[in-house]
Amino acid sequence: MTSLAVPEHPWLLPGELVVPADSGRTRPRRTTRDWIVDSLAFLVSVVWVLFATADALSPDPAMAAPLPHDWMTGADAVIGLVCCGLLWLRRRWPLGLVVATTPLTLFSMAAAIPLLIFYFTVVVHRRTVIAIAVTGAGLVTNLAFSWIRPDPSMPYWATVSWGVVLSFTVLAWGMFVRARRQLVVSLRERAERAEAEQQLRVAQARHLERTRIAREMHDVLAHRISLLSLHAGALEFRPDAPADEVARAAGVIRGSAHAALQDLREVIGVLRAEDGGGDAPEPPQPTLADLPALIDESRTAGVRVNVSDSVASPEQVPAALGRAAYRIVQEGLTNARKHAAGAAVTVDVAGGPGTGLTVAIGNRWPVGTPAGGTLPGAGTGLVGISERVTLAGGRLAYGRDDTGDFRLAAWLPWPA
Repeated sequence: MTSLAVPEHPWLLPGELVVPADSGRTRPRRTTRDWIVDSLAFLVSVVWVLFATADALSPDPAMAAPLPHDWMTGADAVIGLVCCGLLWLRRRWPLGLVVATTPLTLFSMAAAIPLLIFYFTVVVHRRTVIAIAVTGAGLVTNLAFSWIRPDPSMPYWATVSWGVVLSFTVLAWGMFVRARRQLVVSLRERAERAEAEQQLRVAQARHLERTRIAREMHDVLAHRISLLSLHAGALEFRPDAPADEVARAAGVIRGSAHAALQDLREVIGVLRAEDGGGDAPEPPQPTLADLPALIDESRTAGVRVNVSDSVASPEQVPAALGRAAYRIVQEGLTNARKHAAGAAVTVDVAGGPGTGLTVAIGNRWPVGTPAGGTLPGAGTGLVGISERVTLAGGRLAYGRDDTGDFRLAAWLPWPA
């Protein structure tokens, strides 16, 4: 889960931009910028009320025709001051304040500036349909106000025209502010979404890397442990073997166990390094040049392996291609030791640049059950090899052929 983006100077932004809409807070808290704006709006409105009241009480009013009675002028001033006080609530109930104070626009000059600020707040914080509806109502009341309190220095239609221009100017300004805030919110959501997607890609990459390491662990440990089981089974089957053969088999078991522990330690070191628990480098991966050593290990364990190597330019085999071929042969030999103990195994490796690399491992189908029993298997070795071949863009086939033997064959692309 990503954390909410915090701006560098949140006090300079409106509250709606500091706290996202999906944060769970019903109403954004005023920022320093909001307090400054509200305070200026309140002071300007109070000054306007005083100025409009003084003009209305003068012998020759300049802004609008005076009201019939002096007490009406005082009431208008009180209404203007009340509207000034309501400015502090305009962020919470902008539309409600506009609806409640719309009748005042028919005659009140002192409340003109506060009512204009209410209207601007509705345009900024409410949908465009509501803003247009409020603008239409304001245009109607503008016609009535210009008739009830005409301007002494201008004709009626000129006063109405100036009111229309002022209304549309406030509407355009408010819609611009609203659009700009929506753009900022949209950009922030896109940034947070991009950050979340980036973290998801990192997690997926880590998961794929762990899966690859687990596949490598399976291939290596299955090979080592099958050798251990084969030698241990031979000792169990022939307890009267000569001492030198027992010692040689025990040495092979000890060496295989040590190699298995070393491989396991290297894999665990890589996993801990990925979790920040160490800095162990990934061990070097086998290539096609390591295939003879793999064959020799199986022959040392007593497996009859016949190898046919007709690879053209083996020194030019890409590292990834050689590693895939090595793992395929390793899995084939491991399966032969598990399920066809005592059977001869054939390994064919052929190919060249431009034609691809073909790897085939075959053995006779076992008859009956071996004396030592079959080794347990999870059945995931061939699945892992299939995934490896698919990722390399090759093809894999395995199963019994026409002669009844088991055959594992893979073709891997080798660019020219």
